Amino acid sequence: MERKIMNDLLKWKRDESRKPLLIYGNKQIGKTYTAIEFGETYYKTVAYINCENNREVYDIFSKERTIEKIIFKLSLFLGETILKEDTLIILDNVGDAEIVKGVKKFGKEKSGYPIIMITSLKENLLQFKGEELQYKYMFPVDFEEYLKAVGNVELIDFIKTSYKNKKSMPFHSVAMELFEDYCLTGGLPEIIDAHLKGESDLKLRMRKNKILDTYRKELLSIPSFIDIIRADEVLQVLPYQLMKSNKKFQYGLMKNGGRSKDYASALEFLNVNGLVQKCYKVADIKPPLSKVKDVDSFKLYLNDTGLLADMMHLSRIQFLTDNVSKYILYENMVANSIVSCGYNLYYYQSEGKAEVPFLIQTRSGKVIPVEIVNKNMAKSKSLALVMNRFGLTEAIRITEDNFSMKKNVFYIPIYALFCLKDSL
Repeated sequence: MERKIMNDLLKWKRDESRKPLLIYGNKQIGKTYTAIEFGETYYKTVAYINCENNREVYDIFSKERTIEKIIFKLSLFLGETILKEDTLIILDNVGDAEIVKGVKKFGKEKSGYPIIMITSLKENLLQFKGEELQYKYMFPVDFEEYLKAVGNVELIDFIKTSYKNKKSMPFHSVAMELFEDYCLTGGLPEIIDAHLKGESDLKLRMRKNKILDTYRKELLSIPSFIDIIRADEVLQVLPYQLMKSNKKFQYGLMKNGGRSKDYASALEFLNVNGLVQKCYKVADIKPPLSKVKDVDSFKLYLNDTGLLADMMHLSRIQFLTDNVSKYILYENMVANSIVSCGYNLYYYQSEGKAEVPFLIQTRSGKVIPVEIVNKNMAKSKSLALVMNRFGLTEAIRITEDNFSMKKNVFYIPIYALFCLKDSL
């Protein structure tokens, strides 16, 4: 499966001042597979090492003082020669600071030995940080990558052209049908591959349940046992939070008397490590939004919409016929897409009923409100009210309909969310 990060890895390879690269992101999103594919494509050999509970590798990096000694010992450990410039060294499941400390030796000078490290816990960056390393976050498969996987590359150009020109896309119904498949399948390569091979929905659900169990095992790295339990409670209740008309996260849904301070550490772990996305409320719209956010009022979204559909026990027929469930997935998809495009999540809610589900603050500081059009509900006036009140000159409506432009509001089909990254 072709992933966008391959272009970034190729730039890294060609960089004369290249340093060891740390790829981080959730489990099961294709980090290891992509790194190995990159190595097999652009290097003569690949030296792959799983560092999880690997005492020999730990000893090599923690005890050896020179790059030459480390390479010599790694070659003996692997039983193969590591070639300067021609062998990509991949260190998977890196979780120990001593190993990273040893890798940093390769970043202090031009050693000629390319190294990629992989970790699933973003919080590891706090102990791994240093100028001797480079970093790259990897997201799940987006719809553009999904279209390539299903063999509809030409459709990508049509979508991008229509987005750029703000004109109707000729194959809109085809794109919507493919997007509905993607929305239910999600962005995890294993699930996508199984879906494309024609596995039944039952088998796909079993695979998703296994991945959810893998995510729950990640919680075991939380130091406090009670916070492990609370983090799992948050994950389990998240779908029910999103099913409510008021999607603000409510601690009382987990247990009677639940308080914010009880769940602070658990929520921090889930958010920092990208298992959930936190969308903060603002009662005022002025940049920077980070200065006006209410840290105690937020919505939570799951990192993968396919997993959310599974947690909601949502079948394909229910997705197509149950409008409420469909728009829960759509909203979760919009949240994930905004984050993968490099923007933080905010939403606006006034003291009255006016609410805009997302606000994007662009790199130039402009704030753009984003609304999701539900054609089976009465037309919302919130977007117009917010634009008038705060003097906002442009807005986005995410819709199931085709591209259009009406009164400074850009109507974008939900399948075109990936276009936001390079345009705002």
